[in-house]
Amino acid sequence: MSVIDEIERELAEATERLLATAARLTDEDLRAPSLLPGWTRGHVLTHVARNADSYVNLLAWARTGVPTPQYASARAREAGIEAGASRPAGEQLADLRDSAERFAAAVREMPAEAWTASVSGMNPPEHPAWYVPIRRLREVEVHHADLGAGYGWADWPETYVRRELYDTMLWLGDESPAGEVVARDAGTGEVLRSWTGLGDGPAVEGTPRELLAWLAGRTDGAGLRLAAPQGRLRHDAPDARLRHDASDARLRHGAPDAHYPHDAAGRLPSPPPWPKPSPAGLPAEPPSSWPPAGN
Repeated sequence: MSVIDEIERELAEATERLLATAARLTDEDLRAPSLLPGWTRGHVLTHVARNADSYVNLLAWARTGVPTPQYASARAREAGIEAGASRPAGEQLADLRDSAERFAAAVREMPAEAWTASVSGMNPPEHPAWYVPIRRLREVEVHHADLGAGYGWADWPETYVRRELYDTMLWLGDESPAGEVVARDAGTGEVLRSWTGLGDGPAVEGTPRELLAWLAGRTDGAGLRLAAPQGRLRHDAPDARLRHDASDARLRHGAPDAHYPHDAAGRLPSPPPWPKPSPAGLPAEPPSSWPPAGN
């Protein structure tokens, strides 16, 4: 079993949840604002459908070796979303289902060797084709929550949260608004993982779900806590941004330190734009699981 099988199963389940939500939406519901500024729910569903087709393009590139852009252009992407946003609910639902089936079929048709091919979306970096289904799962889960129709970030599956937080911290690096990020168990408060030696900001700690929702720009950071960072890893270590050292995760609590770039009221800094298409340096061969065992 490879990560492809794992993600294929998770994506099928996530797609069914999204389709169930979409099936309950009326024409009026789709004209209502989503949680994304400037987009109705109709915009969101159309985007998810066209996103599936764009990833079919990337898989075709990997399978055939013929460079095939994800979208013809950024303008064409935007025009496609606008053109489909005001369609009736039944048409939107059928398009959402059909496009998801086209992507699922493209995954099934991929020869094993094609998963190692490098492809590139609208933004860098390039990444191996095996990461495309992970990107698709991200789109389905995040935009399902963006509909504001009963499914939110609090409903994201634990496996999705764990993977996405791991990947987010892989690509975040020096763009991190926090000097340290500490994930704690929701029940016990035990440190699950810490990332140190990041930016010059405060230490931010919370549950993996709270951290991911904040880094993804889906919350204002409610539930997260600030502290002065204590752990510092040697920057010459090859895995300095990712190494987990429980001793570094024992954070001081109390009033925010004015040295760090958050305001006197203790509000969190703003996270950078999320997400990048993929972390850099992914293995070419599909791993058995992602994140790798032990992470």
